[in-house]
Amino acid sequence: MPSGDHADESLRARSSTPSRQGWSNRRVLLLNASFEPLTTVPARRAIILVLRGRAEVLHPDASGMIIHAADGPIPVPSVIRLTTYVRVPYIARVPLTRTTLMQRDRNRCGYCGGRADTIDHVIPRSRGGAHAWENCVACCTRCNHRKADKLLSEIGWTLAAPLRAPAGRHWHLVSKIRAHDPVWSDYVPALASA
Repeated sequence: MPSGDHADESLRARSSTPSRQGWSNRRVLLLNASFEPLTTVPARRAIILVLRGRAEVLHPDASGMIIHAADGPIPVPSVIRLTTYVRVPYIARVPLTRTTLMQRDRNRCGYCGGRADTIDHVIPRSRGGAHAWENCVACCTRCNHRKADKLLSEIGWTLAAPLRAPAGRHWHLVSKIRAHDPVWSDYVPALASA
């Protein structure tokens, strides 16, 4: 089996140009050795992990694409599993940042449901509102300007959903996935409802 940079060269040399263009944008679900979902990786990275013996293919991509490597054909994967367990540090509370807030709210305005491009404090900071998960919402510029430093009760608005800190072990993974292979929901149950 190719190892090190040889795996990269083997993959580069043996994959044909049309195939590489077809699979280069695909994402692959990466599982820990314990079958715990870790993240998604580009298909190229997934194949290199398989070629180096660091991962195994659990489910091939539904398209049936195959990459020809030095050791023979390898199906483009949809789900791979690491061969050795990787310890993932536990974070008790997710830090509140612009990125994590947008992920929680799926880039949708908490007031009108449109595309969000800023953050709003439901109870304005000028009125004592905290910078906390329970008081911040993703917001579009239009709603942010219309609301200004008013309370929701003063303008008759309501929130589309209650505000909470992200919950669940894999909330960040689910929030980043735009489209997924249906087989992924076997490993990330939250995707069945996403």
